[in-house]
Amino acid sequence: MMRKLLMTTLSVLAMACSQAQTNLPFEVSTVASFDEPWAMAFLPDGRMLVTEKKGQLKIIARDGQLLGVIRGLPDVDYAGQGGFGDVVLHPDFASNGLVYLSYVEGGIGGTRGAAVARGVLTLAERGGTLSGLEVVWRQYPKLVGYGHYGHRIAFDDDGYLWISSGDRQKFTPSQDMQSNIGKIVRLHDHGSIPEDNPFVDYYSVDAFVDDEGVYPEIWSLGHRNLLGMTFDRDGQLWVAEMGPAGGDELNRIVRGGNYGYPLVSNGQHYDGRAIPDHDTRPEFEAPVLWWTPTISPGNILAYSGDAFPSWRGNLLIAGLSSRAIIRIELDGDSAVEAERFPMGAPMRGVYQGPDGALWVLEDESREGQGRLLKLMPK
Repeated sequence: MMRKLLMTTLSVLAMACSQAQTNLPFEVSTVASFDEPWAMAFLPDGRMLVTEKKGQLKIIARDGQLLGVIRGLPDVDYAGQGGFGDVVLHPDFASNGLVYLSYVEGGIGGTRGAAVARGVLTLAERGGTLSGLEVVWRQYPKLVGYGHYGHRIAFDDDGYLWISSGDRQKFTPSQDMQSNIGKIVRLHDHGSIPEDNPFVDYYSVDAFVDDEGVYPEIWSLGHRNLLGMTFDRDGQLWVAEMGPAGGDELNRIVRGGNYGYPLVSNGQHYDGRAIPDHDTRPEFEAPVLWWTPTISPGNILAYSGDAFPSWRGNLLIAGLSSRAIIRIELDGDSAVEAERFPMGAPMRGVYQGPDGALWVLEDESREGQGRLLKLMPK
């Protein structure tokens, strides 16, 4: 009886999902499949680079044909949530060929942490090579555990390099200025620290933890697991952040802002212990939007294309547990969830193609495989 009830329930859910997908405002086509894909980037000629968590960077044609792999990559510590992460082209890629990669690297005594490296990409007919690889940033300190690396990468219009650094499931480092854990950092493209960062003059040189001076790279603090970063058309940075049990956040990032974690959250600890809500501590920056139940953001995109003209200026969030794409309308400093599109699988990332089409990476939808989907208006 229970088996029959379960099968009936699953059948109803499948029918509901199928019906919901037929009402989507876009056509969905499958382009390719990957082994645990995490991020992608478009090359100027329309080809795509796709990272796989286990440590591969693949290049595919616009029609999804696998053209080869990129050699010369860093060693990747693959376990839990960790492995190969983001891939982003330098703003002047056409002239310098620089590609930025985030990944998890191992440390002493079973510790690990995220890192960002860059190298020059030389393309061949069937693949390519990354040469001159140099690390421009590392999480400090390396910690035990396998979660909450963050390690999303973004460039702003002025060419500054932005990196999200998750709290590594350790709570307190997010408020510790002697660590870059649970922070957003801002750097020059080669990894040095801009003189106008908010904490450059806050500490003396003698207070630096090491020669690299981790304090001045911090732009904002009090973050948990930041898996999406994007700049809107006005240059404002928005971040999609996973909360604990409830309380996923959309945050508008301000210079030197403290977003309160783990002192405040609109969620609670997984063991049921309460965390004070944001409205109890007004000295911290509150989220513009928050979600309970969670949506589990995979990444975030500020859309600016022509394929969906009514969505220009909107934010799109790829939802993992919500198995959806969430469209958000902005109005100055405020935001509202406008639509939610059920996709039938966990969404790892949503990206804008050269023609304004939306390209979506699934997260392990079947047997470790995640599809690359192309969305075009009906």
